[in-house]
Amino acid sequence: MNWDWEKLQKQQQGRPGGKPPSFNDFQEQFDKFKNFKFPGWKLIVPIIVLLWIASGFYIVEPDEVGVVKQFGQFNRITTAGPNYHIPYPVESAVTPKVTQIQRIEFGFRSGVRGRAENFQQGVSREVPEEALMLTGDENIVSVQFTVQYLIKDAQDYLFNVAAPEATIVHAAEASMREIIGRAKIDDALTTGKQDIQTETRDLMQTILDSYGTGISIVAVQMQNVHPPEQVVEAFKDVASAREDKSRFINEAEAYERDILPKARGEASRIVNAAQAYMETKIRRSQGDASRFLAVLAEYDKAKDITRRRLYLETIESILENPEVEKLIMSDDALKKSVPYLPLDKLPKPAAPSQEKQ
Repeated sequence: MNWDWEKLQKQQQGRPGGKPPSFNDFQEQFDKFKNFKFPGWKLIVPIIVLLWIASGFYIVEPDEVGVVKQFGQFNRITTAGPNYHIPYPVESAVTPKVTQIQRIEFGFRSGVRGRAENFQQGVSREVPEEALMLTGDENIVSVQFTVQYLIKDAQDYLFNVAAPEATIVHAAEASMREIIGRAKIDDALTTGKQDIQTETRDLMQTILDSYGTGISIVAVQMQNVHPPEQVVEAFKDVASAREDKSRFINEAEAYERDILPKARGEASRIVNAAQAYMETKIRRSQGDASRFLAVLAEYDKAKDITRRRLYLETIESILENPEVEKLIMSDDALKKSVPYLPLDKLPKPAAPSQEKQ
């Protein structure tokens, strides 16, 4: 072709006046191009055929499963390793990951990527239109949660629904809003999160199974639950008051647990002391009565001796008592002494009570 173009240039330069080539010249060049034969055409066709046949080879990774489609319809399932299918357009293969747990975010986005990307801690943005929900007691709450799922049936996942991920998104939002709509805001903010997550997961699984999506919901996790920004301060005050209430109750119960055992112990001690005093008095009275009767019997037998013995025992007990002041005097001194009665130390008699008229 380069030689023909150079020849054409030379012919153009040989024409007088530098006239442009005529139509016949173009026709001549076109005929030569049409009759041109490529010398390796016999090798091109077999190479193309071999490449087409080789395009049917594909590899299924250990965490994948191969699904072969024949003219767009399901044909067979292939396992991990190298496999082969009839090249396109007769057959084609897709390899979805059936053991990898995938994650979808609701109410927030981690980073600037899609909702199903991996979470990046500290980088997120809220999506209020997904997060704001109405509780059963007619309060608005912002719920940010994630759904983790995996493919349990590749055939159903690929052929029963047109958009599996969109189906999961709609089922998750509908399930969470329904469960939150039954619960109270206190349950969603505090102790009821676990029940809400479990009920949402079960409801999602029921919806997806009814559609035959071939998807298994692994977990539903509530990441952040809080009231809307407009009323968050009021909710903080309520939460603070609730914490104060719990603290006061705990302090009162602790005081009760501390003071009641002490009071019961003190009451038991007083009762026991009173019973011991009662028993002591009763036994002492009985002993004194028995002793008096025994002394009386001996007194009846020997009055003088018994009277003398009682006198000596009484004097002995008085003299042995260290608290009693003692003054020993002889008989002569006793006869000369004047008895002294300390009237100022004697107890005054009680005033006689006036009789009622």
